[in-house]
Amino acid sequence: MLAKPATPSTPIHDLITQRWSPRAFDANKQISRSQVLALLEAARWAPSCFGNEPWRYIVWDRARDPASWQKAFDCLAESNQAWVKNTPLLIVAGADPHFRHNGKDNRWAQYDTGAASMSICLQAVALGLAAHQMGGFDAQKLHHAFAIPDNITLIAMIAVGYQAAPDILEGEVRESETAPRKRQPLGSVFFEGAWGKAIA
Repeated sequence: MLAKPATPSTPIHDLITQRWSPRAFDANKQISRSQVLALLEAARWAPSCFGNEPWRYIVWDRARDPASWQKAFDCLAESNQAWVKNTPLLIVAGADPHFRHNGKDNRWAQYDTGAASMSICLQAVALGLAAHQMGGFDAQKLHHAFAIPDNITLIAMIAVGYQAAPDILEGEVRESETAPRKRQPLGSVFFEGAWGKAIA
C-alpha cells in the first residue's frame, strides 16, 4: 500500500497526516457491515448549527446490493468511473437546506455536511480503509435514479475501500497517485489579525 503522509509544519494527529485520497482500490476486498456503520456513526456525531444534522447520506454496498451500486456508479463522471470500479462502497453526501425546528433557510447546511463527510474520511483511516471524495457526478441523474427529493443539495460522492498498489492505475491517474503531496505555505491562506497578514 502506498503511504503519502502529510508533512505538517507543526505536529498534528496521525489520523490527519495519514488521510489522503487514493484512487487505487483493491477490487477483491469487501467492507464489513460493522465498518460501514462505524463510518456513518462518525458522521452522525459531527457538529452542526443548532444541532440540526442537515446531512443526508445514501450508501451503496456492492456486496449487499450490486444493482443499486451500479446505478450509483453510472452517475459518476467517466474519469472517476475508471478507478471507482474497484471500490466496494459508494456514498453520496447531501444537505437539507432548511432547519428542522423552524423551516427557515439553513445557510450552514453544506458546511455542516462537509464536516460530517470529513468525519467519514477520518474514521476510514482509523479502520484501515481509504476514502476519496468526488465532485465529478451527475446530481440530476442521481436525484432521478434514487428518488432523492429536489430540495436536497447533493454535494459529493465518496468512494471507500481498501487501498491497492498504484500500478493498477494508468496514465495521468497513476501519475497523480504517486506524485508527492503538497500544500500552500501556512501563512499564504491563514491570516492573523487582518486579511492578508500571514500568521507567524
